[in-house]
Amino acid sequence: MFWQDIQNFKKLDKETPPPKDAILLIGSSSFTRWTDVASYFPGKVIINRGFGGSRLTDLNAYADDLLAPYQPKQIIIYCGDNDFADNHDLKADVVVKRFKTFYKKIRQRFPNIEVDYISIKFSPSREILWPQMRETNKQIAAFMKKEKNAEYIDITKAMEDANGNVRRDIFLEDMLHLTPEGNKIWADVIRPYMK
Repeated sequence: MFWQDIQNFKKLDKETPPPKDAILLIGSSSFTRWTDVASYFPGKVIINRGFGGSRLTDLNAYADDLLAPYQPKQIIIYCGDNDFADNHDLKADVVVKRFKTFYKKIRQRFPNIEVDYISIKFSPSREILWPQMRETNKQIAAFMKKEKNAEYIDITKAMEDANGNVRRDIFLEDMLHLTPEGNKIWADVIRPYMK
């Protein structure tokens, strides 16, 4: 399904060899659409390998292609959202297991680098799925807490208004993807975790 995206990454890497010790972003459209991500983090070298619509199953399927070409000092992952969108009956445990599989693949290749997971965001268009997403976030947070050189980055609180409701104004019309203001909120939360 995402074969072409992976070929595009290979082409990019051939044209411009990826720098060593960069921060590698891997995940779905929240990264893909954040095309100017580097401008939010001046002084950081970022390789964005988000591909839209991807699920954790896709990250696992293409793990070699997503990891082998790079020698990052840190990997930040945003994925899991689409796993539930694809299958509303999916249980949190299944998605957590998919994440742990991918995490293990990273660790086989990079035993000591920093690996961070950004919590699944609560998009208004996917409100029906929030309970599973909340449970998944909880389980992944607990897992990452026990791991070395690993952090769980919770962006959910920063996306709420004063009353604890998800801010709709930081989403595009599709109520799924973020506006530049939404990206700025993410950047402010992520920045302290960056190497």
